[in-house]
Amino acid sequence: MKAIVYSTKTFEKELLAKANLKKHDITLISNPLNIQTVSYAEGKDAVVVLSNDDLSAPVIDRLAKYGIKYISTRGAYVENINRRAAAKYGMKIARVPSSPEAVAEHVLTLVLALNRKLVKAVKRSSDFDFNLDGLTGFNLHGKTIGLIGYDCVGEYTAKIFNNLGCRVLVTDESLKADPQGAQLVDLDTLYQESDIISLHLPFKNNINYIINRESISKMKNGVMLINTSRGGLLDTSSVLEALKSGKLGYLGADVYENESGLLFENDPGSSFRDPILQELLQLPNVIITPHLASLTKESLEEIARQTIKNLDNWQAGKCVGKACACANDCATKH
Repeated sequence: MKAIVYSTKTFEKELLAKANLKKHDITLISNPLNIQTVSYAEGKDAVVVLSNDDLSAPVIDRLAKYGIKYISTRGAYVENINRRAAAKYGMKIARVPSSPEAVAEHVLTLVLALNRKLVKAVKRSSDFDFNLDGLTGFNLHGKTIGLIGYDCVGEYTAKIFNNLGCRVLVTDESLKADPQGAQLVDLDTLYQESDIISLHLPFKNNINYIINRESISKMKNGVMLINTSRGGLLDTSSVLEALKSGKLGYLGADVYENESGLLFENDPGSSFRDPILQELLQLPNVIITPHLASLTKESLEEIARQTIKNLDNWQAGKCVGKACACANDCATKH
C-alpha cells in the first residue's frame, strides 16, 4: 500500500520505519495536511494524519480526486475529519486509541501540578525566590474525584486515585453496576459531590459542551476540572467565566475546543491568537498542555505499530476492527 504521513514529527520517523518493516511504501513529510498540501497525496492509497491536519469536506473532495481510499489518524482524535464527506466516497477511517496508562498518568500530573502550584513554585525558585506564600495545596487523600465517562483511560484513572485514598465517583450510561473501587452515580450527584472532575468520554458519544454554564452551577465552589478527552466537551467561554469568578478553582487540559491547526505547531509570531485561549493561559490556576498526554515512549511505539497494522488490514481487505472510525461509527459494533 502507498501511504503519505502528514505532520510527521522527528521522534516518529524511526518508530514508523521500524513498525513498517518495508511492507508499505510510506512517504513521511512534516507538512500538515491542508488544501495547499493535499496534492502531495496524489497517487497514494492512504493518508496518515494527526489532529491538527485539515480533513474538511473540500480537502476530502481533493483526496478522493487523487485516489485516496483510506484515512488513518495517529491518535484517538477524529473530530477534524469530515466523516460524512469521507463516507460519500467510500473512504475507510481508522484511529489509534491512546495509551490508557499514559493518559491516566497525565491526569494525575495535571492534578498534582495544579494542586501544589508547581508552575508558580518552579518559576519562583528559578528566580531565587523561595517564599512560600500562595503555594499551599491540599491532600488528595480523602478527596472525591468524579469521572464523567468510564473508558479505558477512566478505568486506569480510577485505579490511580483509588490507590491515593480518594473516593471515586463514576457516571457512565454503559455501566450497570459499581466498577471496582468506584461508585456509580448520576451526573448531578457527581457534580455536587466531587472535588475534582475528570472527563473520559470517547469520540463515539458525539457529546459536546457537557461542561457548560448550567452544569458548572451544580458543582462545588473551587472544584478542579481536568480534560484529557476532547476539547469540544467544554464550553470554553463558560469555563473561563467560571474561573474568573472563582466558581471553578482550577483547570487542567490537554485538549482545546479550537485546537485544530493550533496544537503541535510553534508559531510565537502569529498575527492571530485565539483570545479565549490566550486569556486562559494567563490565569495562574490553569495549565494547558499541547496534546501530550500520550507522549510516552511506550505509547509512541504502540501508535506506530497500530498505524501500520491498520494499513496491513486494509491491504488485506479486512476491517480494522476496534480501530474503525468510519462515518457510521462502526467502531461501536466491534
